[in-house]
This record gives sequence, structure tokens and C-alpha cells, in this order.
Amino acid sequence: MKFSFIPETLKFKRPFSIAHGSRDSTPVVFTKLEYEGIAGYGEASMPPYLGESHETALAFLSKAEKVLQKFKHPEKVEAILAEVDNIQTGNSAAKASVDIALHDLLGKLQKKSCWQMFGADKEKDLFTAYTIPMDEANGIKGRVEEAQDYKLLKVKLGSVNDKKIIEDIRKRTDKSIIVDANEGWADKNAALEMIQWLAEHKILFVEQPMPKEKLDDIAWLTSKSPIPIIADESVQRFSDIEKIKGAYSGINIKLMKCTGMHEAYRMILQARRLGMKVMIGCMSETSCGVSAAAQLAPLVDWIDLDGPLLIKEDYFDGVKFSEGKIILQDLPGIGITPAIPLFK
Repeated sequence: MKFSFIPETLKFKRPFSIAHGSRDSTPVVFTKLEYEGIAGYGEASMPPYLGESHETALAFLSKAEKVLQKFKHPEKVEAILAEVDNIQTGNSAAKASVDIALHDLLGKLQKKSCWQMFGADKEKDLFTAYTIPMDEANGIKGRVEEAQDYKLLKVKLGSVNDKKIIEDIRKRTDKSIIVDANEGWADKNAALEMIQWLAEHKILFVEQPMPKEKLDDIAWLTSKSPIPIIADESVQRFSDIEKIKGAYSGINIKLMKCTGMHEAYRMILQARRLGMKVMIGCMSETSCGVSAAAQLAPLVDWIDLDGPLLIKEDYFDGVKFSEGKIILQDLPGIGITPAIPLFK
């Protein structure tokens, strides 16, 4: 197998303010895995707050290349990914790029879509959320207007203006809303009061209301909350699910955090065994990363895969959106083709 990778930078259509300052771009590395003239593509999208960068990803992928050269055929998915994972800790997005490229390649070799390989039903209605980031009033207004085709909004909270943000959005729409507090509420009693207020404003559920370290407080909150409490920062990989069992109603899975499609699928199955709800989300990603996640979307309860809608230039033709829904195709692998030349 031949492996190559290249760094790029994603620019957002609309820069926005977040807790740690203004953000208008994110580093990304694309990978290409070839076997007998067929290529699979992967993506590592790395928001700076997660600690990965072009430099760390490229250093890791150089090591991964040596591992991949040991395998003669891509069908040994578990063995390949286990060795890649064991190279070193961390580097989850870089590992995900290998995983995605491997699944894309394997699907093309088998002439199957990855949703078929995972036993998913592509005919299911796959409504994705459209993200309203933490921003100034005019920025939030603009995002709500952009989301006119989407039935589900995901609103970022975790500031002193939380109620005003929801009130302003509710003045403009009665669409379903989910809330991501990004660990923004420190006191459990205040958090419960806020969640009860959100429930009155028809919020479906709240992601990560409190810091992940406050697991006992979160468990207390979940036991008293009128709406589901979903783990985000508290769950990155499969092994984290057991640690938070009983403290949350469900989990949010992101390929860039869990190392890719193989582990994401295992996480979905484990969450179901434990009676937990499941959401699949994304970072700021192109249609490569989001098309990969979309292959698993029929297996979950909620979908937040709007990444390609928020960037200026997509590097791939892939997953399609229609009236707020993701449309899975019958193309092999993850269903993508490069939209612009990336690899020589």
C-alpha cells in the first residue's frame, strides 16, 4: 500500500468569536492510501484547542506510513488500526485520517458503500443540525437566517448571555433546538435551573453542561434534568464510555476525537448496550470527514454534520444536503471524489 499526506488550512465562511478568542480557520491534513491503482482518502481536521497541528499530524503520519508498509492488503482493518493506534498516545485526528482512508479504500475494493459495510439503512431520514456558534447578536442572527432549510439548530452556550441568545433565536424561529454548553456552567444548582428554563423553551437536550471533571455533579444533574444530558468533552474514545456510565443520558461521537469510523461504530454499539442515546458530530471538516461520519448516521439518534456548510472551500465532492437532510449515495467507500487537485 502506498500512503501520502498533505497539509491544508480550512477557512470559515463567517469568522466567529469563541471563549478563547476569534476563530476563522483550522488546520487540516488530507491522506491518500493506494492499493492496486485504487485510492482511498482521509482527513484530519484539528481545531487548535484539541492540541493537534500540522506539525504533530505530519510527524505522526510519517510514523504511520512505516506501519502501513508492513501490510500487503487493506482488508486487515482491525490489525492495521491497532498498530497505528499503538504508535503513540494522542493524535486522534491524525489516526482518524488513516482510518477514513482505509475504509474508503476497502469500500472501493469491495464495491460497497461504507453504510452497507456497517449495516446501516440509507433510506432513514437523516436531518442534521445547523450550528449557531457563540457570537455577537448580528452574527447569531445571520446564522439563523442561513439555517432556513434546516429543521434542527445547535446553539452554543456557556456565557452570561445564554438566556438572551435563546430568547433572540426563539423570536425568529420555533425550530427544534439542541444546546451545547461546552462545560460552561460551574454550579450544579444553577445548571439545573438553566436546564429547566431551557426545557420550557422547547430545547431537546443539553450537551456537556458542566466541566467533565465534575462527574458526580453531572450525574446528579442528569438524574433531575427534564431533558437528556449528553456527554461531549467527557467522551472521546471507546474506553471513556464505561467511565461515564450512569452519569449521562447519551454520548456525542466525533471521528476526529475517537480515531475514526471503526472505533465510532464500536462506541455506538456499546452505548446501545448501556441504553444510552447517541449523537454523531463533527469538527470544522470538509466533505471527506463528514461523508465518513455520515456512513454511520443512520445508526444514531441525532446528527450534527454541518461542517462542509461552514467552510469557504470544500476540497471534496461528497455527502449531499437537501432541505436539511443528509442524502447518502450508493457510491463505494465513503462516497467522495477530490474536487480540486490535492495529490500529485
